[in-house]
Amino acid sequence: MGRNNTGIDVVYAFLSNIAIHNDRAWFVGHRDEYDRARMIFEDMAQQLINRLSVIDTSLAHLTVRDCTYRFYRDTRFSEDKSPYKQHFGVYVAAHGKKAFHGGYYLHIQPGKCMIAGGAYCLPSNILKAVRQSIVDETEEFRGIVEDPEFKRLFPIIGMDRLKTLPVGFPRDYPYPEYLRPKDYSIATSIGDDFLRQDNWLEQTVAVFQKMKPFIDFVNYTIDDYE
Repeated sequence: MGRNNTGIDVVYAFLSNIAIHNDRAWFVGHRDEYDRARMIFEDMAQQLINRLSVIDTSLAHLTVRDCTYRFYRDTRFSEDKSPYKQHFGVYVAAHGKKAFHGGYYLHIQPGKCMIAGGAYCLPSNILKAVRQSIVDETEEFRGIVEDPEFKRLFPIIGMDRLKTLPVGFPRDYPYPEYLRPKDYSIATSIGDDFLRQDNWLEQTVAVFQKMKPFIDFVNYTIDDYE
């Protein structure tokens, strides 16, 4: 059993406040609230890394710092000049946060929590290669993504998709929906109460375990390019 996650409400309270008061003056005056929320979040992140390393030994070398992000936003190229994020996120990926190799992501934000994973922002040559792997190993891929529990958790593949088949693939391919994603990521939303439960860690890892064959399939191709 996971430890009782009573601290999550401290995290939610801080994130709710920063969403309303997203300015440096408020943050400086409430730095202690951030520090406490960050400490609780990083403890959760460490627990998650430890448990994920049991089902995926390639993650065992990772630290919390390897898997988490700065809370300060880079506003240089954004119309939104809010200096701080409104969420905490931990991305557990064997090759690091900036690699193409896919990983496991937990997003904590009041009303918008989710468990996600896969490979994001793939260059066109790697994206094409992943699509080709799906064509070459269609039945293996279908066995993963058409599993009823997988489909219940992850009904949509990719954050964005083409309207038609990508160039260079046969027009008569019988499963075009598997080639249209512009990325190979998947996600399932969770309510705020999910992370309040005593067994939040076991439940989260169970979702990631259902995700793992999909990530392994995608990474098998991606790793040829890294």
